[in-house]
Amino acid sequence: MNILQTIEKETLAARTRGDVDVKIGDTVRAHIRIVEGSKSRTQVFEGTVIKIHRSGVGTSFTLRKISNGVGVERTLIACSPNIVKIEVTARHKVRRSKLFFLRNRRGKGMRLTPVREFRGIFSTDAKKKKRRGKKRRAAVNAAKA
Repeated sequence: MNILQTIEKETLAARTRGDVDVKIGDTVRAHIRIVEGSKSRTQVFEGTVIKIHRSGVGTSFTLRKISNGVGVERTLIACSPNIVKIEVTARHKVRRSKLFFLRNRRGKGMRLTPVREFRGIFSTDAKKKKRRGKKRRAAVNAAKA
Protein backbone atom coordinates (compact mmCIF):
# COMPACT_ATOMS: atom_id res chain seq x y z
CA MET A 1 0.00 0.00 0.00
CA ASN A 2 1.21 3.47 -0.78
CA ILE A 3 1.00 6.40 1.61
CA LEU A 4 -2.24 7.81 0.17
CA GLN A 5 -4.10 4.53 0.63
CA THR A 6 -2.83 4.28 4.21
CA ILE A 7 -4.05 7.80 5.03
CA GLU A 8 -7.46 7.11 3.45
CA LYS A 9 -7.82 3.89 5.45
CA GLU A 10 -6.97 5.68 8.72
CA THR A 11 -9.38 8.52 7.93
CA LEU A 12 -12.24 6.11 7.25
CA ALA A 13 -11.49 4.21 10.47
CA ALA A 14 -11.38 7.41 12.57
CA ARG A 15 -14.71 8.66 11.25
CA THR A 16 -17.36 8.98 13.96
CA ARG A 17 -20.39 8.92 11.66
CA GLY A 18 -21.32 5.60 10.08
CA ASP A 19 -22.10 5.09 6.42
CA VAL A 20 -25.50 6.01 5.07
CA ASP A 21 -27.13 3.99 2.35
CA VAL A 22 -27.56 6.88 -0.10
CA LYS A 23 -28.51 5.96 -3.67
CA ILE A 24 -29.32 7.82 -6.86
CA GLY A 25 -32.90 9.12 -6.78
CA ASP A 26 -33.17 9.32 -2.99
CA THR A 27 -34.62 12.39 -1.34
CA VAL A 28 -32.05 13.31 1.30
CA ARG A 29 -32.09 15.80 4.15
CA ALA A 30 -28.50 16.83 4.95
CA HIS A 31 -27.80 18.75 8.17
CA ILE A 32 -24.73 20.90 7.48
CA ARG A 33 -22.73 22.87 10.06
CA ILE A 34 -22.10 26.44 8.89
CA VAL A 35 -19.61 28.73 10.63
CA GLU A 36 -20.20 32.48 10.40
CA GLY A 37 -17.54 34.39 12.27
CA SER A 38 -17.40 32.96 15.78
CA LYS A 39 -20.92 31.47 15.63
CA SER A 40 -21.92 28.13 14.14
CA ARG A 41 -25.34 26.85 13.17
CA THR A 42 -26.87 23.85 11.44
CA GLN A 43 -28.55 24.34 8.08
CA VAL A 44 -30.76 21.69 6.48
CA PHE A 45 -30.53 21.14 2.72
CA GLU A 46 -33.15 18.75 1.33
CA GLY A 47 -32.99 17.57 -2.26
CA THR A 48 -32.80 14.66 -4.67
CA VAL A 49 -29.50 12.83 -5.20
CA ILE A 50 -28.68 13.24 -8.89
CA LYS A 51 -25.02 12.14 -8.85
CA ILE A 52 -22.66 10.09 -6.68
CA HIS A 53 -18.90 10.05 -7.13
CA ARG A 54 -17.38 7.16 -5.17
CA SER A 55 -13.68 7.35 -4.34
CA GLY A 56 -13.08 6.22 -0.76
CA VAL A 57 -12.57 9.23 1.48
CA GLY A 58 -13.34 11.61 -1.37
CA THR A 59 -16.82 10.19 -1.99
CA SER A 60 -19.23 12.98 -2.83
CA PHE A 61 -22.86 13.31 -3.85
CA THR A 62 -24.84 16.10 -5.48
CA LEU A 63 -28.27 17.18 -4.22
CA ARG A 64 -30.73 19.17 -6.33
CA LYS A 65 -33.79 21.09 -5.19
CA ILE A 66 -36.03 23.84 -6.52
CA SER A 67 -35.99 26.99 -4.39
CA ASN A 68 -38.31 29.87 -5.39
CA GLY A 69 -38.55 28.52 -8.94
CA VAL A 70 -34.76 28.28 -9.36
CA GLY A 71 -32.86 24.99 -9.44
CA VAL A 72 -30.15 24.77 -6.78
CA GLU A 73 -27.49 22.07 -6.67
CA ARG A 74 -25.06 21.41 -3.86
CA THR A 75 -22.20 18.92 -3.88
CA LEU A 76 -21.35 17.47 -0.47
CA ILE A 77 -18.37 15.36 0.56
CA ALA A 78 -19.68 12.32 2.44
CA CYS A 79 -16.78 12.14 4.92
CA SER A 80 -16.82 15.85 5.74
CA PRO A 81 -16.89 16.73 9.46
CA ASN A 82 -19.23 19.62 8.57
CA ILE A 83 -22.04 17.20 7.76
CA VAL A 84 -23.78 16.58 11.08
CA LYS A 85 -26.46 14.15 9.95
CA ILE A 86 -27.86 12.64 6.76
CA GLU A 87 -31.48 11.44 6.60
CA VAL A 88 -32.96 9.53 3.68
CA THR A 89 -36.62 10.58 3.60
CA ALA A 90 -37.78 8.94 0.36
CA ARG A 91 -36.49 6.45 -2.17
CA HIS A 92 -37.40 6.41 -5.86
CA LYS A 93 -37.05 3.96 -8.75
CA VAL A 94 -34.48 5.14 -11.29
CA ARG A 95 -32.94 3.54 -14.35
CA ARG A 96 -29.94 5.84 -14.72
CA SER A 97 -26.73 6.31 -12.78
CA LYS A 98 -26.85 10.10 -13.21
CA LEU A 99 -30.11 12.07 -13.23
CA PHE A 100 -28.96 15.13 -15.18
CA PHE A 101 -32.16 15.05 -17.24
CA LEU A 102 -33.98 16.51 -14.22
CA ARG A 103 -32.22 19.83 -14.88
CA ASN A 104 -34.33 20.41 -18.00
CA ARG A 105 -37.66 19.47 -16.41
CA ARG A 106 -40.16 21.61 -14.54
CA GLY A 107 -43.16 20.91 -12.31
CA LYS A 108 -44.75 17.47 -12.54
CA GLY A 109 -42.15 16.34 -15.08
CA MET A 110 -39.59 16.17 -12.25
CA ARG A 111 -41.53 13.53 -10.31
CA LEU A 112 -39.91 10.14 -9.87
CA THR A 113 -41.70 6.85 -9.12
CA PRO A 114 -41.54 6.13 -5.37
CA VAL A 115 -40.44 2.78 -3.96
CA ARG A 116 -43.21 1.06 -2.03
CA GLU A 117 -42.91 0.28 1.65
CA PHE A 118 -40.00 2.66 2.25
CA ARG A 119 -40.16 4.03 5.77
CA GLY A 120 -37.07 6.25 5.70
CA ILE A 121 -33.64 6.05 7.30
CA PHE A 122 -33.40 8.68 9.99
CA SER A 123 -30.05 7.76 11.48
CA THR A 124 -26.56 7.84 10.08
CA ASP A 125 -25.84 4.23 11.07
CA ALA A 126 -25.91 1.60 8.36
CA LYS A 127 -28.80 -0.82 8.79
CA LYS A 128 -29.33 -4.32 7.49
CA LYS A 129 -31.42 -4.61 4.36
CA LYS A 130 -34.69 -6.49 4.67
CA ARG A 131 -35.02 -9.82 2.92
CA ARG A 132 -37.19 -9.89 -0.15
CA GLY A 133 -38.77 -12.71 -2.03
CA LYS A 134 -40.44 -15.99 -1.07
CA LYS A 135 -38.98 -16.31 2.43
CA ARG A 136 -40.02 -12.79 3.39
CA ARG A 137 -43.54 -13.23 1.97
CA ALA A 138 -43.89 -16.51 3.83
CA ALA A 139 -42.82 -14.84 7.08
CA VAL A 140 -45.26 -11.95 6.53
CA ASN A 141 -48.13 -14.33 5.72
CA ALA A 142 -47.32 -16.46 8.78
CA ALA A 143 -47.38 -13.35 10.96
CA LYS A 144 -50.78 -12.33 9.60
CA ALA A 145 -52.30 -15.78 10.19
